[in-house]
Amino acid sequence: MAPSYGSLVKEAIVLLDKFNAGRQCLDDFMEDASKDLQNVDVLHKKFILDVVSGCVEHKKLLDVVISVFYGQNGKWLSRGDRSQLVIICYLATFALDGLGFQRFSHIVKSLDAKRMQTFLTFFLTNLTTWIQDEWNKIYDAAYVEKQWIGPLLRWRPEIDILIEQLAVKVSRGSEVKRAPIKSTVPQEFSLTRPRPPALPMPELIPQQEKCKPVPNSTYRAPKEKQKMEEIKQKNQQKTEELLYEANMKQFRCANPQKSENTKKVISQIKADYDSKLKFNSFHSSGPPSSLKTSSWPIKLNSAAILRQGALYDRQVEEELQRMERLVEGAREPSSFLRWQKEMREKDLQEELASIERRRLEGRISYEEAAMARTRVMECNQRTAQLKKEETSQLMRRYAEKRLQEEKEMRDLVQQVAEGHKNSKTAKEKLQKFKQSIVKEVSEQSRELLRQALEEAQAELSRKFEIILEIRAIESLPHIRVRNFDDTATAGHELMGEMSLAELRERLALLKEAQQTEQQEKRERILEEKQNKKQLLLEQLDTIDLHRRALAQAAAIRREERKARLGFQQAVTQDEKVLALQRKLEEKQQERQRLKQSECERTAASEQAAGHTVRKTETHNRKSLKEKSWEELELSLERHIQRDAPHVVSPGGHLNMLHGPVNVSF
Repeated sequence: MAPSYGSLVKEAIVLLDKFNAGRQCLDDFMEDASKDLQNVDVLHKKFILDVVSGCVEHKKLLDVVISVFYGQNGKWLSRGDRSQLVIICYLATFALDGLGFQRFSHIVKSLDAKRMQTFLTFFLTNLTTWIQDEWNKIYDAAYVEKQWIGPLLRWRPEIDILIEQLAVKVSRGSEVKRAPIKSTVPQEFSLTRPRPPALPMPELIPQQEKCKPVPNSTYRAPKEKQKMEEIKQKNQQKTEELLYEANMKQFRCANPQKSENTKKVISQIKADYDSKLKFNSFHSSGPPSSLKTSSWPIKLNSAAILRQGALYDRQVEEELQRMERLVEGAREPSSFLRWQKEMREKDLQEELASIERRRLEGRISYEEAAMARTRVMECNQRTAQLKKEETSQLMRRYAEKRLQEEKEMRDLVQQVAEGHKNSKTAKEKLQKFKQSIVKEVSEQSRELLRQALEEAQAELSRKFEIILEIRAIESLPHIRVRNFDDTATAGHELMGEMSLAELRERLALLKEAQQTEQQEKRERILEEKQNKKQLLLEQLDTIDLHRRALAQAAAIRREERKARLGFQQAVTQDEKVLALQRKLEEKQQERQRLKQSECERTAASEQAAGHTVRKTETHNRKSLKEKSWEELELSLERHIQRDAPHVVSPGGHLNMLHGPVNVSF
């Protein structure tokens, strides 16, 4: 059995070349391969199928070795030898113990000796280095060491001997051997050849079921995620609204609100009282702005007042500390600040001058570009005028050609119009017949509609009578007798059982106690609120004082800004700036002169063109008057042609026009 394993491996190589992992399923492929190998021995077939399935299952591990081997020796290897190397690597790694070294050596020797020697040397040399590291990334390191690396190391001495034998075979094969001269042996003639056996009928290839297409929902984002985002945004918006409402009503517990009815009554009383005091209201005017009770631009809440008061207190403390340092002998930086201010003003003046120069240079370049555009436009206008003259000549020739074609078309239409009269009478008879049929059908449909309407009205009246009866039954009163004593108990014999009157009395006492407790709590809250209000008023006075100081500082800054504007006026007196301004004025005057000359040339060209157009219109009007009668006849013929598209000849045959005749005037 051992010598036949080389042929079995070659069959396995052929099957592995046929397999495509991206398009075929392994199970289906193995079933098809087993059908093809029906004539092979059972053990041999099992060996072939096991080798192919093992190579496919361990493709990742085997590709690690084969890909690098091809990268190093790909110059003298072909892609068709890849399956052969994959199977040898699989047998050496996974099936050497079960197969036996003798069978493995027979398989290797049955293949190309040089290729097998190179591959086995490469495989055993790098087995314990990078190959083991790459396999450890795919499987567990202990499993790789125990199952694959260890057995290969045990078989290494025998494999080394096999490699040496392959090397000897390669060296012998490289020596040039002279083949012995063979003598010619005569053979008998084969006069009758046996008929070859008939080829068996090919088996039908089973059609594979069509794969279900991938649903579109696979490439879409899930709706749940979108809904969760919407809910999240709504919750966030709701939280912000609640936070804003809480900030606006943070002291609501200390300010009990009156009911709507109470507010209406109080406003009505105030309105009545004010109406009694309005003696000369039509002469009165509003109070001046200086007498307003609140001069605050923005109403601050208590938290803002306390924060601003703490800020101003901290600023006052810092200012006092600075004064103490000055008293103790610290240096005042006013001289340095004055020098710094002068240098900044000088730099600002130079920067403003440079900005003004750049602006004027930009304006000058703009004027020069505008003049260049004007010259280009003049050149284009002259070219366009020449094109217009050439186009007008071509249009005149085309109009003369069209008039000649129209004249020929009128003659043709005049010949065809005579046959339209017969078709018109036949069309009128057919229309009258159709009108009579439509009239009969409409009378029958009207009668059917009248019968259906009567049946619907009878059904509706019957339903209406039933509804009236039901409503009359429902409107009858239901008499119920109720005798209830609120001072008697229910009689359930419970420990806390009481009558309705006792329950009401107890609830009234409980409500009175709650009101007393609430009144005490309200008085305590009002007292705390009054203390807090006093603290806020003190803080407001402090804030007002600091704001007046800030207003004075702002006035000083405005004066400094006015002085800076004076620097800008000084910049405009710079010599370079004045020279650039004069150059800009010269460029603007030159562009105005170019514009004026262009307008004069345009007016002259329009006047000449108008004179030419008037001559052309006079000539056309004369030609139109001469042909007015012919055009009237042509319009009548076209109307007849549109009413009756078919022409009946005197011989009784129906003549069709070849197409619509378009006549343009």
